[in-house]
Amino acid sequence: MRISIITFKRLLGITCIFLGIVMLVFTFIGYNTAVSSSSKKLPIYSVETDEKKIAITFDAAWTNQDTDELIAILKKHNAIATFFIVGDWAEKFPESVKAFYDAGHTIANHSDTHKAFSKCSREEINEEIINCNQKLEKITGETVTLLRAPSGDYTNQSLEVAESLNMYMIQWDNDSLDYTGITVDEIVKRVVSRARNGSIVLFHNGVDTTAEALDKVLTELTKQGYSFVSVNDLIYTENYSIDHTGRQHKNAK
Repeated sequence: MRISIITFKRLLGITCIFLGIVMLVFTFIGYNTAVSSSSKKLPIYSVETDEKKIAITFDAAWTNQDTDELIAILKKHNAIATFFIVGDWAEKFPESVKAFYDAGHTIANHSDTHKAFSKCSREEINEEIINCNQKLEKITGETVTLLRAPSGDYTNQSLEVAESLNMYMIQWDNDSLDYTGITVDEIVKRVVSRARNGSIVLFHNGVDTTAEALDKVLTELTKQGYSFVSVNDLIYTENYSIDHTGRQHKNAK
C-alpha cells in the first residue's frame, strides 16, 4: 500500500492558495456591495442652506375636517406649506385641495391610491403618479412637480419614473410622528429639537393633535428665526447633488 506524505512546504503552498481564494471572494463581495450601495438612488430629505428656511409638509390621505383650521394657523404664522395629496383623497375632497391651493400652498403628488411603490411594476408606478397628477391639475390648473412615495416607500425604479416625468421625489428629515398618538407636547418637542436650516418636516392632516401642535411648533421656530417656505422654494432644481443622507447640496459652478 502506497502512503502519500504531505511535506511542510507543500502544505504551506496549499494554505496560501486557499487564503488567496478566500481573499478574492471577499474582495468580490465587497466590491459588489460598494457598487450596489453607490448605485442606490435617493430622494431629497433636506437641503443644505445658510438660510433659516424650513419646509412644512403634510400628507393628505385620511379625512379633511381640519382643512380650515390648518389654513388659518399657517396664515397666522405667514407660513407656506406643501400638501402631498393622494388622488383618491382629492376625488373625495376637491374643495379642500382647492382651499389649500387658493390659500397659496403648494399642491403635490402622494400617489393615486397610496399603493406601496416597492410592490409595483414600473408601469403601475407610472400610472399611480400620472393619475394623481391629472386629478390635482384638474382642480388647480397647475402642473404638479413634487412627489412623495406612499409611506416614504421609494425605490430606484420609482425615482427613475419620477425623473422621467420631470418630478422631484421628496422625503423628510423631521418626522412629527403626529399619526402615532403621541401628545401635542411630545410632537412639539420632537419637531423643534430636530429643526435645522433646510429641514423638511412631516405632518399629516386629519389627525386630532396636529393643528394644535403645528401652532406651537411654528411659534417656537419663529422665535428661533426660521421662515416657512414651500418645498419648491427650498430645493435646488439644477446643478445639485444629494449626499448619502439625502441632503441636497448646490454644486459649485
